[in-house]
Amino acid sequence: MSTYDITIIGSGPGGYVAAIRCAQLGMKTAIIEKYDTLGGTCLNVGCIPSKALLDSSEHFHNATHNFEEHGIDVTGVQANITQMINRKNAVVEQTTKGIQFLMDKNKIDVHYGLGSFVDKNTVKVTDKDGKETTLSTKNVIIATGSKPNFFPGMEPDKKRIITSTEALNLTEIPKKMLVIGGGVIGLELGSVYSRLGTQVEVVEFANKIIPTMDSTMSKELTRVLKKAGFKFHLQHKVQSVKNTGKGVSLTALNKKDEEVTMEADYCLVAVGRKAYTEGLGLENIGLKTNDRGQVEVNEHLQTSIPNVYAIGDVIKGAMLAHKAEEEGVFVAELLAGQKPHINYNLIPGVVYTWPEVAAVGKTEEELREAGVEIKIGSFPIKALGRARASMDIQGTVKIIADAATDEVLGVHMVAPRAADLIMEAVTAMEYRASAEDMARICHPHPTYSEAVKEAALAATDNRPLHV
Repeated sequence: MSTYDITIIGSGPGGYVAAIRCAQLGMKTAIIEKYDTLGGTCLNVGCIPSKALLDSSEHFHNATHNFEEHGIDVTGVQANITQMINRKNAVVEQTTKGIQFLMDKNKIDVHYGLGSFVDKNTVKVTDKDGKETTLSTKNVIIATGSKPNFFPGMEPDKKRIITSTEALNLTEIPKKMLVIGGGVIGLELGSVYSRLGTQVEVVEFANKIIPTMDSTMSKELTRVLKKAGFKFHLQHKVQSVKNTGKGVSLTALNKKDEEVTMEADYCLVAVGRKAYTEGLGLENIGLKTNDRGQVEVNEHLQTSIPNVYAIGDVIKGAMLAHKAEEEGVFVAELLAGQKPHINYNLIPGVVYTWPEVAAVGKTEEELREAGVEIKIGSFPIKALGRARASMDIQGTVKIIADAATDEVLGVHMVAPRAADLIMEAVTAMEYRASAEDMARICHPHPTYSEAVKEAALAATDNRPLHV
């Protein structure tokens, strides 16, 4: 029986980063992975492959819609979905091999198979051939992540009624695709196929898309995606989805409780994800999940079993790879006797459409509901010289500050490279900067980042310079 200081079940961003940090801190570390490759959902069937397809489809869209305006004449441009999938697979393979390299570099033992608790200090690994290995361990981190969610009536058959996993491996470009869910996953994968020529229709139960984000961003992204050809069916409750053999038929109730039917080649079920704990043997250590299937933890990410911790999608909070990474480092450093911290309010969220959506801090709705007196500054991307030069003129930046102290409380943007731009706001807010602080920082010209400065100027004294 092998003996370890720490055993991590799951090798997604939370798990493998926790393993690296534990090893750096001198712990004898093991990591267990159910599948044949490391990296979890994010690297294999999530963040990385979806961004690869998003980039490929954006290149195609630019070739067919924008190159001529730039003075680039092209003819006969076609989308080769097979090559796009092949390139995506190559990116995934290279990335997962990189994780294996990091495990080897940090002398972390990797055990492939299903990890389950025998008791709080013993973990069994059962490989795909049924062979069992037993590990003795002082501490355990549960990092088993999540899996696609669905509700009654929309059960995926993985053929025509698909999840994000199957959407990353289609062998054809559909003429029409229905997407159930107007959140991050549905809009990103919908964007991939919309750019390739698919008619995409989004069916959303709420009255807006990206419903957890600031309403201004929701309105702006709706406008952008409608212009790109998306159709939205908001406040529609899906009753059933059926595979008709050559396509799908979806039945929903609209906001008037009238039954409507839609047909398409495929239906992508993208109604979020749910914690994955199957086969963990939690009952063997007396650990129960909550009503959402999540593992409950305290402020130290510790379960009710003192030497067992949990991180990432399997616990409460936003299901984000970077949140899981921070939590993995947090537990490692806590076990080493350090005093780490995570400010959950300052974990940014991103939607990788084009333009991208990014946010950090509180939304306007949250602050008004809490009775906080606020002031708001906004700046349109189209007013930027850099945006006009690149033809990326859609979007806006919104900065919300405390009316009395001027402290920045939330930054929200639909903008080119918003995923990168948002880090200026994260850094500023980590140091509790005021809107005036952000406005007085010299920004290079011409850049997209100037929109952040201008929005901060607008929030400070309503004095943007270029609008």
